[in-house]
Amino acid sequence: MIGLSALVFALSWWLGLYLLARDPRKPVLVLAAVGLTSFAAVVALDAIRTTGGVDALGRVEVYLMAVPGIAWFAVLLELSRRRDSWRSRAGEAALVGAAAIVAFSGAAMAGGVEGPLRLGHWVLFAAVSVPALGAMVYAIVRRNQPRPVVGFVVVATLFFALGNAILVIPLGLVPSWLALASTGFDVVLLGVAVAIGDAFDEGQALRNAMLRSFIGTTVVAALFGGQVLIGLAVSGQTTTLAVLLFTSLAVAIAVNVLADPLAGLLDRLAFSRSPDLRAERAALRSTEAALPLRASGPLDGMDEETFVRVTRRALGHYSDLSKLVASPLTALPIIDDRLARRGAPDQPLERANELRALLAERIAALKPRDGADFGTTEQWRHYNALYFPYVVGVRAYAQNATAAGLDPVARQAWQWLVTEVPQRSLHNWQNAAARVIATDLKSSLVAVR
Repeated sequence: MIGLSALVFALSWWLGLYLLARDPRKPVLVLAAVGLTSFAAVVALDAIRTTGGVDALGRVEVYLMAVPGIAWFAVLLELSRRRDSWRSRAGEAALVGAAAIVAFSGAAMAGGVEGPLRLGHWVLFAAVSVPALGAMVYAIVRRNQPRPVVGFVVVATLFFALGNAILVIPLGLVPSWLALASTGFDVVLLGVAVAIGDAFDEGQALRNAMLRSFIGTTVVAALFGGQVLIGLAVSGQTTTLAVLLFTSLAVAIAVNVLADPLAGLLDRLAFSRSPDLRAERAALRSTEAALPLRASGPLDGMDEETFVRVTRRALGHYSDLSKLVASPLTALPIIDDRLARRGAPDQPLERANELRALLAERIAALKPRDGADFGTTEQWRHYNALYFPYVVGVRAYAQNATAAGLDPVARQAWQWLVTEVPQRSLHNWQNAAARVIATDLKSSLVAVR
C-alpha cells in the first residue's frame, strides 16, 4: 500500500513542480502547482499516519485536504477568464476566499480525518467539490480553451470530486488502493490539462519537453525511492522509513525538475564576481530548455486566429531571447532568407535574433510618417502600444515604476500611458496591432508558396 502511495505522491509532486517551472509568473500555473503539490503532501501524510499510527497527523491532514480543491477551483476560474483586469481578479479572489473559509471551517468542525463521519466532513466535502463543479460548468460555457483542455478539465473535475468524497468522507465503500489509483489517474488529467492549455496559449509544443521531464523523474524516483522501499520490505514498515521515503522522493524530484533554477542559484554563489559569465550561462540554459518547446508544424497550416496568437506571444516575449527560441515564427521562410543574405549559421539563437529584428522592423512600420518622434492621436496607437512597452521597455503599470533611465521621448510615452491610457485599453491596442503584424507575416507565407 505504501508503494502505491509513493507512486501517486511522486506523480503529483512532479506535475506540480513541472508546471511551476514552466513559468512561475503565470497565476494559473502557480495555482495548479499549489494544488498538485499539496495533494502530494496529503498522500504522504496519510501514508505516514497509517504506517506509524501517528493519529496526531490526522488533525493536520484534514486542513491540508482542503487546499487541492480550493486551488483547482481557482485554476478553473483562471482557465475560463477572458479578460485580465483587477476587477475580474478581485471577484475571483473573493470567490476563492469564501470557499476557503467554508472549507477550513468544515475541517475545524471535523477535527480530523478519522471516522466516524461528522458534519464537518460533509461541509468540507461540499466546500471543496461544489465550487469546482460549478467552475467546471462555467469553463465549458465560456469555451475559452482548446477542445482537448475542456475534455480533460471535465473528466478531471468529476474524478476530483469523487476523489474528495473518498478521501474526506471515510465511508469505507472502496478499498484504499482503489481510492489512490483513481486519484492518481485524476492527478495526471489535472496536470496535463493545465500544461496543454499553457502550451496552446504560448504556441509551444509540449510532448517532447514533458516526456523528457517525466523520464528523468522516473529514473531519480526509482533510484532514491526504490532503496527505501526495499528497506521497508525487509525491516518492516516504520514511521522513520516512511518519512525518509517521501522526503527522499520530494528532494530528488525537485532537484531534477528545478535543475535550471538551481543551476542559476549556484552560479550566483560561485560566480558572484563574474556577471557576464553568469549571463552567458543563463542564456545557454534558457536556450537549451526552450528547444524542445518549439512547435514543428508548418506555419501555412495554421488558422488565422492561431497565427495571430503566436504573433502576439512573440511580441510579448520581444526582450526574452529564450522565449523567442521556442516561437513557431522562427520557422518563417523570411527568416531563412535573412539568414542566407547575411551568411549567418542556421542556429536556434540566430533564428531568434533574426525574428526579433523582423518584429522590430514590423513595429517600426506602424509608425506614422509625419516626422514626429511621438504622438497621441489614433494613428499612433498601434505603434505606441508595441514600441514603447516591448522595444524600449517602458513599464508604465508596474508597481513602483518610474521614468528613471528613460530618454526624453520614452518619458513622454510613460507619462501619457500612466495618466491617459487605461491598462485594458493598451492591451486591446496591442492585440489589434499584433493582428496587423500577423496579417503581414502571414501574407509573406502566401507569397513564398
